[in-house]
Amino acid sequence: MSVTWSSDDGVVELALGREPCNEIGLPMLSALERFLAELDVENTAAVIIHSTVRGGFSAGADLRELHAGLVDRPEAEQLAGLHDFIERIHRVMDTLDMLPCTTVGVVHGVCFGGGFELALTCDVLVAERTARFCFPELRLGILPGFGGIPRLRRDVGNAVVRDLLLTGRSINAKKAQAVGLTSQMVPTGEGLVAARAIARQATKFDRDAAVTTKRFMKPLPAAELAAEKQHFLRLAMRPALREALARFVASDDLRPYLP
Repeated sequence: MSVTWSSDDGVVELALGREPCNEIGLPMLSALERFLAELDVENTAAVIIHSTVRGGFSAGADLRELHAGLVDRPEAEQLAGLHDFIERIHRVMDTLDMLPCTTVGVVHGVCFGGGFELALTCDVLVAERTARFCFPELRLGILPGFGGIPRLRRDVGNAVVRDLLLTGRSINAKKAQAVGLTSQMVPTGEGLVAARAIARQATKFDRDAAVTTKRFMKPLPAAELAAEKQHFLRLAMRPALREALARFVASDDLRPYLP
């Protein structure tokens, strides 16, 4: 299964385990939707999101699936299918973002593109030393389409946002902590331990006070998210994306998503 979860005394752990690196396509999207449908929010004080895949947290969108959806189909069907996926993934990301509990993300290795966008829905991020964060979407002729730009702008300064987006370069765990993207950096293999300590701390507080504080300090950037979806869909329907995806699927590089 691509996603599994367990609950223990108010703390839910969501484990991403889709090989090779938790690419976000229809299977992962459906699994996340099932998780949210079954989550007992009334009795959950904290959610931890982490990866059991060796390569990292997530390499981002499933580009092979995206390529298949844009090949040999009428343009109207391409747009309709992409629009439906984007609407669904935004609902998932927005729901995770606004869960009435504390969410903690544990990042190791690759955290790129859509995976980075998923991490940005978390209230607190813990990065292991191997973590690398990157938005490589401009290489494909698009921009992040899962809500990444508004959420990143909400969390860090504009200089960091522009550097990540306009250069496509990655930053490591040390830099991520220095710019305020993550709350702490821990040795490799210790991220989940640190996240569990944070989650347990979150269970100690009055529920109404905790939820109110989160909603006050972390508003959903709804207008920017809506605009991002429109920009993404327009750019995605141009030939530039198809050409970049064709190069990607033809690559024999084991990890072609790396810069």
